[in-house]
Amino acid sequence: MKVNLLQTTGTGNFTEIKWDKPAHKSDEIEVRALMTGVCRSDLEMMQGNFGPLPLSMQGHEGMGVVTQVGELIDGVKIGDYVATRGEPAYADYYNCRLNEFVVVPSADPKYILEPVACGINVVMQAYDAIKARSGNNKRCLILGSGFLAQVTYKTINLQDIKFETIDVVGSYNQELWGDKLKDAPIGSYDVVIDLSSRTNILDSIEYNNEALLILGVQKTLTSDFGNLLWKACTIVFPSPRADCFIDAMVCAEEWITSGQLNVDNFWTKAYNRSMEWQQAFADGINRPNGYSRGYIQWD
Repeated sequence: MKVNLLQTTGTGNFTEIKWDKPAHKSDEIEVRALMTGVCRSDLEMMQGNFGPLPLSMQGHEGMGVVTQVGELIDGVKIGDYVATRGEPAYADYYNCRLNEFVVVPSADPKYILEPVACGINVVMQAYDAIKARSGNNKRCLILGSGFLAQVTYKTINLQDIKFETIDVVGSYNQELWGDKLKDAPIGSYDVVIDLSSRTNILDSIEYNNEALLILGVQKTLTSDFGNLLWKACTIVFPSPRADCFIDAMVCAEEWITSGQLNVDNFWTKAYNRSMEWQQAFADGINRPNGYSRGYIQWD
C-alpha cells in the first residue's frame, strides 16, 4: 500500500514522499505510527555526514498502534501499543519484525523506547567487562552529558555497579548533573564510556592498565591505538543492531512503567505530523533553549 514517508537524501532537509509499503510477513506486525523520535543520527544523515540510509530504514525511534499481526507472532494483538526499533518509523505505516518491538501500556512519549534502550544497551552489552573493573578505588568516566549519557548513568546505578567516582564531562544539562558534571577529565580511569563527538579520545584520556573503553556512538577517531595497546585496554562497541538489543528495550519498558527510570524530562517538544514536521528537524539541529529531545506526533 502507498503511504506517506519523510525521507532525506542527505542534502540538508527531509521531504515528504509516497512509499510503497510491502505487506507484512508472517514474522512481522504492521504498525500505524503515533510518535517517532528525531534522533541525532537522523540529523547527521540529513546533513550528509553519513548515509543516507535506504527508504526502508529512515526513522527508527518508533511508537505506534498495531494494525496487522503475522501468524508467527505471539503476545501482541491488533490495537496494542508498541515501541519499535523497526523502520521506517517516519512512515505513516510500517512493518516491524519479531524481536524488534515491545508492547507498552499507553500512547505516551515516555514509551518511545529505542533511544532509552540505547543508553541501557551501552551498559548491558558490556556488563561483565564493566563489573570486572568496578569497586573501591575504581573510576568511571562518561563523555557526554545529554540524553544517552543520562540513561547510561541511571543504568549503572540500577544494575548496582559501584565506582569510587563517576565523572561526567559535557556541556549540556548542568541543572540535572550538578557537581558530577566536569569541564574535563580528572586523573585516570578504569572505565571510559564515550557518548560524545570527540575524535581524539584515544590519546586525550588517561587510561589505567587493562581499562575498558566503550564506544557508544558512531564517529571517526583521528588518533592511533598505541596507548591502549600498551596498557592492554579493551574496546567494546555496543550496537542497537545486536540481537540482544531487544532485552534493553524490555528493560526500558519495565523500568519506566515501575518508576525506576524517569524519562519525563527527556522529551521536551512534540511536533504535529501534518503541520510541524519540518520544524522538528530544524529544532533538532538548532537546539532552542530548553530543548532536549523532540518527536513527531501523528493525529
